[in-house]
This record gives sequence, C-alpha cells and structure tokens, in this order.
Amino acid sequence: MLSSSTPMAPLAAAPSILPRHVARWLRNPVAWVPYALVLAGAAIMLVPFYFMFVFATHTNTEIMSVPPPLWFGDAFFDNLKTLLAERPHFWRSLLLSLWIAGAATALNLFFCSLGGYGFAMYEFPGKQTLFGGLMATMLLPAFVGMIPFVLLMKELDWLNTTRALIVPGACSAFGVFLMRQYIGSAVPRELVEAARMDGCSEFGIYWRVVLPLIGPAMGTLGLVTFIGAYNNFVGALLVMSDVDMFTAPLVLRSLQGTGQTPWGAISAGSAITVLPLLVLFIFYSRRLIEGLTAGALKG
Repeated sequence: MLSSSTPMAPLAAAPSILPRHVARWLRNPVAWVPYALVLAGAAIMLVPFYFMFVFATHTNTEIMSVPPPLWFGDAFFDNLKTLLAERPHFWRSLLLSLWIAGAATALNLFFCSLGGYGFAMYEFPGKQTLFGGLMATMLLPAFVGMIPFVLLMKELDWLNTTRALIVPGACSAFGVFLMRQYIGSAVPRELVEAARMDGCSEFGIYWRVVLPLIGPAMGTLGLVTFIGAYNNFVGALLVMSDVDMFTAPLVLRSLQGTGQTPWGAISAGSAITVLPLLVLFIFYSRRLIEGLTAGALKG
C-alpha cells in the first residue's frame, strides 16, 4: 500500500475541445475586434434588405404601425395584386430592365476590354495624353452632362427607346482603366509577341490569347456594370416619358403619388426586382472568387 506522503504524478493537461482559432480568440479578446466590425457592417447593409422583404408581406396598416413588423406576414400576394392593378405593365418593365442591363453589360465588356488591351499593350503617339483625358472624365459630376445627354438623345430621335440607355453606356472610363491595369499585370507581353510572330491577327490575339486570361476582371466589371445599368433611375427618368417604356425603378417610383402610398405593393415590387441581382451575385461571385484563386495559383 502506497504511503500518503508519496508524491503524485502531475495530471496530464486535458485536451482542448475548442477549435484552435476559437481558443486563440478566447486568449486574446482583441482578435475579435476586426470580426465584430465586419459583422456590424454586414448587419447595417443587410437590415434594409431584410425589412424590404418583411414589408412585402404586410399591409400598409401593419407597416405604419409602431413598432413595425419584424417578421414575415401573409399579405405578399395581396400586395402583388395591388401592384399589378396599379401598374399592369410591371412584368414588361422588369424584362425591359433586364434587357437593357444585359445589352449594356455585353457592350461595355467588349469595348472596355478592347480599349484596355490597346492602352496596355500598344505604343502610339499621344497615348498618355489620351489616357489622361479619358481618366479626367471620371472627375466630372454626373449632373453636368444631363442636359447635353437629353438634347443629344432628342437630336438622334432616341427618346423613349432602349438605345438611349444602352449605347451611351457601351464603354466607360472606369472599365477601360480597370482592364488596362489588369491586362498590364496579368498578360505577359512575351505571350502577345509570340502570338504575333506565329501569324495571329491583332484581333485574333485579343480574342484567343488575351480574353481567356482576363476572366476575373471581366467578371468584376460585368457584375458592376449590370447592377449599375439595372438600377439606372436618373438616366431612365431623363429619356423615358412613355409609361410603356418605363423601367422597373421608374414603375416603382411612380407608385408614390399624392394619395396614400401603397408601401406594401412597392416593397413587393422591390423584392421581385432585386431577386435577379441577388441570384446573379450569389452564383457569380463564387465563380469570380474561384477565378481569382486560380489566377493566383497559376501566377
């Protein structure tokens, strides 16, 4: 029998049941600060979207109550019926917005990538001056060009046509700048010269060599352009006066008249209108991140 004075062996440290990063955060509470700031910022941005979807399922009386409803109701289809009764052309306007955004995005990607490729890979007289002038247009406030824009569309007889919202946005200074910077860093000049020595045409070099290498930049520009064109309210307000040519943002804004504003119907229409953007961002952002990661691994 062991004596009570016999020293006992120290107990082995119990294995931690917490993940390593959680244990590290518990030891150092300051490490939580960046994550807390990110979560707070995400909450601030997501709260308006949440209430938009919640209000889309409630009546006007419930929306205007104090406190407002915090969870979903059962009035969505009633609000949708009110929306379609007030604006029967809502679905046509939604398709019109999708068409304008898709066409403007396709043209912007094509011409901006061409312009960026030219500024990044070619040397010609006045290159820096021309590029500087292009960048200077980004400093002009948007409202400065409103009156000339309307007068030009009137001279071209493009008022109340989709061309007025597609063609002016076919090439943007920001898009050319983004493509120039990305092509200059991601596409080796040696690769372009090798393709030229092999007899590839200049447009063939752009189409077969450069374009496959700039997928991440094209995805970023395409996403930004589509969202901007889809949500374009001021441009559509300037050139569209025919109700049948209203885009989705104009239709929703037109519901705010002098009478009682149907906030439930507006919220329902806004929820339907924002769904394509949410689906596009959720699915395409993952592909965009995968493209960026693959490009980084390939070096």
